[in-house]
Amino acid sequence: MTRILATASAEARIVLRNRWVAIAIAMMAVFSLVLSATGSAPTGALGADPLSVTIASLTSLAVYLVPLIALLMSFDAIAGEVERGTLPLVLTYPIRRSEILLGKFTAHLAALALAVAVGYGLAAGAAFLSDAGSAAGLPALLRLFWTSVLLGAAFLAIGYALSALARRPGAAAGLVIGLWLVMIVLYDLSLLAAIVADDGGWFTTDIFPWLLIANPADAFRLYNLAASEATAAAAGLGGAAATIAPLHALASLLLWPLVALTLAILAFRKVTP
Repeated sequence: MTRILATASAEARIVLRNRWVAIAIAMMAVFSLVLSATGSAPTGALGADPLSVTIASLTSLAVYLVPLIALLMSFDAIAGEVERGTLPLVLTYPIRRSEILLGKFTAHLAALALAVAVGYGLAAGAAFLSDAGSAAGLPALLRLFWTSVLLGAAFLAIGYALSALARRPGAAAGLVIGLWLVMIVLYDLSLLAAIVADDGGWFTTDIFPWLLIANPADAFRLYNLAASEATAAAAGLGGAAATIAPLHALASLLLWPLVALTLAILAFRKVTP
């Protein structure tokens, strides 16, 4: 544990020096405030408090932004060490590769959690300024926070695995951007096309729900929308959120970081300095 914390401390200084924390906080703050300002318009029609409506918008924001920030933080975690020639030096110390990766993971996840907390906190503050009754949405906001951290943890670990496989920052950057496009954008479009082609058949009723929760981004969105009072304000997966058990989506969110981190450690062990 001491070695992991020491690695995390060193990595945190690197993250601060690279201004990743400032960039992540700025991105989350700007988008959260914009959504908070525009997302409370349907409050009266939905009969929900402004914060609950804003949370539905923040859920869609987090699906796109949190994985992107996590992948950008992690894509050169290993490939960058190899290219700069610092990995052989690090490996001379009495520390396991798994401990190095866990230290990086701890520092990056803390930075990501800070950015998410600031963004959501600003959105909540804006909602409270417009309506003091927004306190009813605080449990949903807390749920959105810790599930966003889980989502970020999954994509951080995926980024480490791709960084270890690529071994060059340029190649790793291309891989993580491609992965983000596939898992966040093209995955749902492919499922939609399959549903249209299936026309209410066995794929729609039996396969589609499991494919949704197999993607951590969709599992995150489904879990939060299923318990939201303003599900109707969210487009796309609002109907699916009512048909898929929230526990299944939560199980996917919990398993993805563990599986991805295990794969990243295995890939890191094959990297030669």
